Amino acid sequence: MALFTPLSLRSVTLPNRVGVSPMCQYSAEHGLANDWHLVHLGARAVGGAGLVMTEAAAVSPEGRISPQDLGLWNDEQTAPLARIASFVSAQGSVPAIQLAHAGRKASTKRSWDGGGPATPADGGWSPILGPSAVPFDDGWHLPQALDAAGMTRLVDDFVSATRRAAAAGFHVAEIHAAHGYLLHQFLSPIANRRTDAYGGALENRMRFPLRVVEAVRSAWPSDLPLFIRISVTDWVEGGFVPEEAVVFARQAHSLGVDLVDCSSGGMHPRAVVPVGPGYQVPFAARIRAEAGVATAAVGLITTARQAANIVQSGQADLVLLGREMLRTPQWALRASAELGTPMPGPRPYERARPFGTAI
Repeated sequence: MALFTPLSLRSVTLPNRVGVSPMCQYSAEHGLANDWHLVHLGARAVGGAGLVMTEAAAVSPEGRISPQDLGLWNDEQTAPLARIASFVSAQGSVPAIQLAHAGRKASTKRSWDGGGPATPADGGWSPILGPSAVPFDDGWHLPQALDAAGMTRLVDDFVSATRRAAAAGFHVAEIHAAHGYLLHQFLSPIANRRTDAYGGALENRMRFPLRVVEAVRSAWPSDLPLFIRISVTDWVEGGFVPEEAVVFARQAHSLGVDLVDCSSGGMHPRAVVPVGPGYQVPFAARIRAEAGVATAAVGLITTARQAANIVQSGQADLVLLGREMLRTPQWALRASAELGTPMPGPRPYERARPFGTAI
């Protein structure tokens, strides 16, 4: 099965086409990874995933979604992430990290704390930043529109975090430009109301995200692959659309992006999204075909046959699982057994082999 064949990107070879999608855990203090993150990510590496990606790591303190977000804005945060990258690598998986800035969706409470904007009593902060002074929704923080100096500082923040990610031993870096966060905000007319060189036509709306791509690619080792996650559509009239996503993906690829992680939504609080099994897979197929770049498919991919068909049919090069990986950390091992191409599990689990069969 193609799902369990290697995928080579630059000098890195994933042992299979199954990856762990970045999923916020909201469990860090001062941006520091801890034992929760090690066990959470390490379990999926033990479970056979070819790629294991951290949750969004904020490139600056004000770029966090919540006060409990992972961060990579100072050197102290490097060591605990290096421990995770080392463990993931030791299991034969490829360690990856997602670099992010939340923009106007920053300073929010965790879902189990009620969600919504965080006050100072909740650990929230101000100002929050965005392309324009347009809040995410009624009652949310009003962002401060970035000026030229602010954009330059943010590019520098992405570069510094990128260098720390390399020092920590990650083999793949992903730029987060999806789900209504800062770089997606620049791409979407819903959040970007600028009238200067960074707003209006798509060429202008792409300008700052592509500046970040170019800067990160220059700071990231040339032999290591760079991914970018995008929302291919906002699912609302007047928002970012797939035709624009193809153009952006093509431009990002020309600047050295090796794979586009194709998601959607997150820009508008009342977007109507036709959620269903594999509902975002056609986006990965379209970007792959029209932008000429490798893609990852995400979104309610749960079964081995479903994932295998996505890769076998050429809709995507990689399948990233989120919620299903939370439910089943050994998903990759079980899927390989179900598809008739069983992978060897970890030696301490010898008695459980082959996974997915009764013994």
